[in-house]
Amino acid sequence: MRISEEKKKKISEQILAVLYSTTPRPLFTAHIAKEIARDEEFTKKLLFDLKKKNLLAEIKKNSSGKTYKKRSRWRLGDNAYKAYKEAATAL
Repeated sequence: MRISEEKKKKISEQILAVLYSTTPRPLFTAHIAKEIARDEEFTKKLLFDLKKKNLLAEIKKNSSGKTYKKRSRWRLGDNAYKAYKEAATAL
C-alpha cells in the first residue's frame, strides 16, 4: 500500500506536534510511533526526512555521554520550535 505525499506531510505534522508537546524532553522513535499510532520503520523514515529539512535534531547519546548503538532520541530543531512557539502565541 502506498501513502500519498499529502498524507505523509500530515503525519509529519503530527510528529512535530508530539515533539513540541514534550519539549524540551527528547523522545525515542518507538515512543513517537506509539503516540501517532504508526509503524516504527515508517515513523523512522519520516523522522529522517524531517531531519534533512532541519526541523528535527537527532540525539545519539544518553545523558551519561554514551553513544546509543541502535537507538535515537529526537527533539525539535530550533527553527521548528520557534515556528511552533510563534503560532501558539498568535492564537
